[in-house]
Amino acid sequence: MEGSSLRAVGWACSLPLDSEVKAARDWAREHLEARGWTSAAPDTVDSVLLTISELVTNAHRHAHSSAQLVMACDDHCLHVSVHDKSAVLPVRREAGEESLGGRGMFLVDAVADTWEAHPCRHGKSVSACFRVPETDAGAGD
Repeated sequence: MEGSSLRAVGWACSLPLDSEVKAARDWAREHLEARGWTSAAPDTVDSVLLTISELVTNAHRHAHSSAQLVMACDDHCLHVSVHDKSAVLPVRREAGEESLGGRGMFLVDAVADTWEAHPCRHGKSVSACFRVPETDAGAGD
């Protein structure tokens, strides 16, 4: 569209296989706090952090891989993506009542506005989107 522009800001970090998922959540929370989301949209922040926990855990546990975490925020959506070295795409499934795991993508599906997974040359990327809170005025750019 001629004359239109999109304003975006983004951040990235690498999480080695031996890193704790808490490090990913803490890193993301700092960036969301800088944008004012923790006070303006605490439920969205909780959803983003849960999604990051699930996606990084999947990269470490199922892909046996480091995780490359990218967050990018434009005028409409916060995009959270995790890349790992496995070509196996995740699927949303119902875990049995007695199962201790298997609910990760079910949870992501429940809290994210949308999510998708794409194969890449060296693995896959799983991305989730969250609507930007109305009060996000670009703080922390």
